[in-house]
Amino acid sequence: MDKRSLKLRSGHSIPVLGLGTWRLTGALCEKIVRQAIELGYRHIDTAELYGNEHEIGRAIKGFDRSDLFLVSKVWASNLCRGDLLKACENSLKLLGTSYLDLYLIHWPSGSVPIGETMGAMAELVDNGMVRSTGVSNFDMEWCKKALDASRIPVSVNQVEFHPHLYQGDLLDFCKGSGIVLTAYSPLARTELLDDGVLKRIAEGHGKTPAQVSLRWLVQHGMAVIPKSSSVEHLKENIDIFGWKLKKKEMDDIDAIRVFKRQVNPVLHKIPFFDTVAERYVKWNHGRRKG
Repeated sequence: MDKRSLKLRSGHSIPVLGLGTWRLTGALCEKIVRQAIELGYRHIDTAELYGNEHEIGRAIKGFDRSDLFLVSKVWASNLCRGDLLKACENSLKLLGTSYLDLYLIHWPSGSVPIGETMGAMAELVDNGMVRSTGVSNFDMEWCKKALDASRIPVSVNQVEFHPHLYQGDLLDFCKGSGIVLTAYSPLARTELLDDGVLKRIAEGHGKTPAQVSLRWLVQHGMAVIPKSSSVEHLKENIDIFGWKLKKKEMDDIDAIRVFKRQVNPVLHKIPFFDTVAERYVKWNHGRRKG
């Protein structure tokens, strides 16, 4: 029987399949999120940087909040205690909810002590504003720092992960630490859909390369948050349960010799980028309040 959810260290559970919403904005975002929920998606991922929390808040109206698993992320420029608490409050307001199921640190930052940030995350849990906390884009060293600095469980690490970016060491470390890995850009932004190994395996199952990639991630014990802007792809991405890849097929995908990132991990360290991103977040939130 397929696991449709994974137990978190916090005691809560995260649905294995979610909807990524990076670069989904406006009416299309609202439409896609609503259609996804109607099709059976329950895990919706966003971030303050995405500028779409308000649309997602509108999309989830009318659905039972207790059935949904909402995730948001705090940007790297808001990791001081006061800024983080305000950022979470604003995300809750835009989403129209009293709590987040999961709140993540979007990127690590060398300019704010990790202990201060993790302490603020714990406050959010204490106050009932957040149920589970975690990190995003953290390598093993940063994960160790977060684990050492947090008095509450670090439940999730959300990272780019797909057959063209198999981060086996990070996966093993997170499993050993009780951290669930969530794979974003699990289809490498469609780049891997022409991969020969995936196409061969897909043909053998009567599936698509996208479904094989998602299934591979799920069988590795990860949650996945593919983005989609069409109902057809929403339906395709949800059809990853009820069938399995054989061990040889899993091994063949593991052995793909491509290691290419779709998201540049250096950008968050550039002060100019942080400044531009911070201005965008403030502008976008102000625009939606007005």
